Amino acid sequence: MDLTFLFVIFLIGFIGSYISGMVGIGGSIIKYPMLLYIPPLFGLAAFSAHEVTGISAVQVFFATIGGVWAYRKGGYLNKPLIIYMGSAILIGSLIGSYGSRFMTEGGINLVYGVLALIAAVMMFVPKKGLDDILLDQVKFNKWLAAFFALIVGIGAGIVGAAGAFLLVPIMLVVLKIPTRMTIATSLAITFISSIGSTAGKLATGQVDYIPAAIMIIASLIASPLGAAAGKRVNTKILQVILSVLILATSIKIWMDIL
Repeated sequence: MDLTFLFVIFLIGFIGSYISGMVGIGGSIIKYPMLLYIPPLFGLAAFSAHEVTGISAVQVFFATIGGVWAYRKGGYLNKPLIIYMGSAILIGSLIGSYGSRFMTEGGINLVYGVLALIAAVMMFVPKKGLDDILLDQVKFNKWLAAFFALIVGIGAGIVGAAGAFLLVPIMLVVLKIPTRMTIATSLAITFISSIGSTAGKLATGQVDYIPAAIMIIASLIASPLGAAAGKRVNTKILQVILSVLILATSIKIWMDIL
């Protein structure tokens, strides 16, 4: 492993974590394709899909800690939502991450492509009046939230993500949670999910430790910076950024699958 390799991995981790902190996702939607496609562009060895999922799972665990810490004040964290969705997604991510060891690389990429496509479609559904709701008056269907979180957890555990790229559109479109509360709360739920994903990947030997450590360092630096920037950016702009990222990633993955 030379300096070019270390720099490229750090850069991937930094960019992905900054964006993830800003728009309320763990970052795997961005880092999964970056880890797959960018190293070979620099003449570096390509990671396998299993290695990418393992690195992503560990990195998301640390990236979300920084994001949640930055949002801990201001009333943006919805504790009942965190409890219901967090518990369900933890169970799902444990199941998915452990089960992924029995899947082929093509199968993992297919699951990722399906999840990204669903998220991309949901992000373009109109979300009118969400941010007119006062934070202390937010209500949601607890069991519907838990059901979706369980399903997201299984899929996200397979691809080494924490599922925030699906949680965010579900919280915005289905549960009708205001944008900034969605961003902050999804980071907390994603952190819980990443515990299951990370445990499953470590238990099944899918983690490459040196790249994972570099990504962790980048995450701890960049994620709080992104979260701080997200507080200052217009919520409509945040939704557009996330929509474009998810759509672009979905297109790239499906081009490779097909």
